[in-house]
Amino acid sequence: MTKISPLAPANFPELPIIDGVQFATASAGVKYPGRTDVMLAAIAPGATIAGVFTRSATRAASVLDCQEKIGGDMSKGAAILVNSGNANAFTGAAGQASVDRICAAVADRLNIPAEAVFTSSTGVIGEVLPDQKITDCLDQLTASLSPATQEDAARAIMTTDTFPKGASRTLHINGQPVSINGFAKGSGMIAPDMATMLVYIFTDARISQPNLQTMLGNLTNQTFNCITVDSDTSTSDALICAATGTSGVDVTQNQEFTEGLQQVMLDLAHQVVQDGEGATKFLTVEVTGARNEADARKVAMSIANSPLVKTAVAGEDPNWGRIVMAVGKSGAAADRDRLSIWFGPHLVAENGWVASSYTEEAGASYMQQAKLHIRTDLGVGTAQTTVWTCDLTHGYIEINADYRS
Repeated sequence: MTKISPLAPANFPELPIIDGVQFATASAGVKYPGRTDVMLAAIAPGATIAGVFTRSATRAASVLDCQEKIGGDMSKGAAILVNSGNANAFTGAAGQASVDRICAAVADRLNIPAEAVFTSSTGVIGEVLPDQKITDCLDQLTASLSPATQEDAARAIMTTDTFPKGASRTLHINGQPVSINGFAKGSGMIAPDMATMLVYIFTDARISQPNLQTMLGNLTNQTFNCITVDSDTSTSDALICAATGTSGVDVTQNQEFTEGLQQVMLDLAHQVVQDGEGATKFLTVEVTGARNEADARKVAMSIANSPLVKTAVAGEDPNWGRIVMAVGKSGAAADRDRLSIWFGPHLVAENGWVASSYTEEAGASYMQQAKLHIRTDLGVGTAQTTVWTCDLTHGYIEINADYRS
């Protein structure tokens, strides 16, 4: 049995029903017999659908297909079908043929156009998807559609995840309730190049497709593009958001809705890091005093992706010299003699040298916490950024050394 991450939330959250969306799951045996590995979401006619996808040069057939369909006509309804166990990536023409067959079969069962069916696949790369196993489950899936099975849907898309990831916010806009739910999968092969995982968000708000698309792209840069587990970007990353409009509340240019969606996305992004393969520590990396935002990000990701930093965190070693190293190698402008570093509340270094108030005992004690905050001020400007990562342990090697077997 998979050991659940020590950083996992206590429970999967209670997700309110989103009117206009139903879910179903099945065990298709895509890779493992008896494992729930297919999720279907049926979306009511007239919904708005937006998406953000990986920019990998080797992205999967399902990603390419979804990119083509975003912005299309959803007036007759839409659907999302996800399988785990096989990424259907780097499978040549066979990959697109699998996507086409799945989309046609889902469209037939739900009486919607194939152009309104979105698919995602996650798992092993380079193996042809046994799509007939998936289409053989469609009668079962369509017969069991329900608005109340979102946790089951979140579990069905897991691969090396140790817990299902869900988040929700209910807002009151103009006196009317508006709900936003989301669930995600992601544990390894996580680095910011869009969504870094599979994420599905549903809301009963009403909003135009161009507005939702712009909002989703902007918020992705504040959330999913600010996390990293291992600096590797998947071929299959996808974030799809469906707004059913059934609440009747128009949220175009509504700041409260934007903030609510951002909170759901950031919650899910943090959960992905908390489930990083082998992770025992959740690390917030904050960079201030940068020349510009691009430099702040370079430094933050240099720290967050450094194997030396991440293993020091795993070993609870307050080795602040590794932070100095990561700043220096980033390529960003920094003033060595004005550089400052904090471990949580402890000022470790200032003006290019260890702080007189700092003690190794204080740093070592702080590093024993499960959630850590490292801040670095570069001393050359006012720009800043924050990213999130986890430690690097033997568990990561154990999971990935025999992933296919």
